Order: sequence, then structure tokens, then C-alpha cells
Amino acid sequence: MSAAERPPKAAQKVALRDQLLTARNRLSLAERSRTAARIAEHLLALTDVRRAASVAAYVSIGSEPGTGLLLDGLLAAGKRVILPVLLPDNDLDWAAYDGRLASARRGMLEPTGPRLGVDAIATPEVVLLPGLAVGPDGKRLGRGGGSYDRALGRVPVGTFTCVLLHDDELLDHVPSEPHDRPVTAAVTPAGVRRF
Repeated sequence: MSAAERPPKAAQKVALRDQLLTARNRLSLAERSRTAARIAEHLLALTDVRRAASVAAYVSIGSEPGTGLLLDGLLAAGKRVILPVLLPDNDLDWAAYDGRLASARRGMLEPTGPRLGVDAIATPEVVLLPGLAVGPDGKRLGRGGGSYDRALGRVPVGTFTCVLLHDDELLDHVPSEPHDRPVTAAVTPAGVRRF
């Protein structure tokens, strides 16, 4: 297929998102629980996380790898945890997590503490984020809203940024566009892969 015949990157991303979401939705509850437990185990044992005073994370929704055990483990380890709050323009504000969550727009849960501002993402030593896939160059495929690409643009270079995925979501290639921000690692039930 010539370059002129290839679908544009945006169309490739939409098709890949559909394929990945379909596969995720087929996972059993038992498999999702195992995935969440293994990911939490890997991250909580990781030197980058153990040394961090502050971690930016998120509350999983739907078929995303579960973050409940991970969030509990981070708090138990004495970490300051900040979680995102989705703004009307799809940007992300942040608030400290103290174990309490409230219902929010789009069926999401968010922290109940005071808002810290969109630039708060620049302060943690570790940033954990959702995604649908990642390629060998660290290019992450998200859901398409651009929230995390904007947030990653505020994260200092050298910060450990890690996407949480299922094992089969580490791909040989992920279509990307200039606005897509790479991550430095991915964690799956099989372990941590650095880029």
C-alpha cells in the first residue's frame, strides 16, 4: 500500500482504539482482578515508585486495568497521591487523594480535596496514566480526548511516566501525531518495560 493509499493517522488511531476496547471488554472479571493485582505488585515494588514522595495516578474506569489496589498501596506506603479532575475543556486539574472519592461527570470518580491547578502534575516524581496501547518508542495511544497529552506536556523531562496496560497492549507500532507525548515506561501483569 502506497503512502497515498494509507489511512490518515487519526483514522488509524480510531480503528485501533475500537479493536483494543473490544478486546478489553471481552476480559472476564477474574482476569481484570488478576491484572489489577499484578500491576499494583509491580509498581509498588519498583524503585522509582518506592523512592517517590509524590505520585500522580488516576482512578480506573470500565475495562481499564484496575487502580484500586494500587491507590491503596500508595497511600499505605505514605506517598502523596494526586488524582485528576476532568475539566469542561477536557484538560486535567488535580487534587490530593486521601482515600475518598466522589462521583463526577461521565461516570468517573474524582478526589474530594481542594483543586491544585493544572500545573500540579509537574510536581510528582512519578506519573501513572491510562492508555490503550504503547509502542516500542513509548508512543501511547489514549482514548482520543487529549487530556493526558496536555498533562504530559507539563511534566518535566526525566520524570518517570508509566502507562498501565494489559499484556497484549504492548504493540510493535502505535500510530502517532505530533501532539502525542511519549511515556518512559509501561506496566502490564508481566512486568515493567522501559522505553
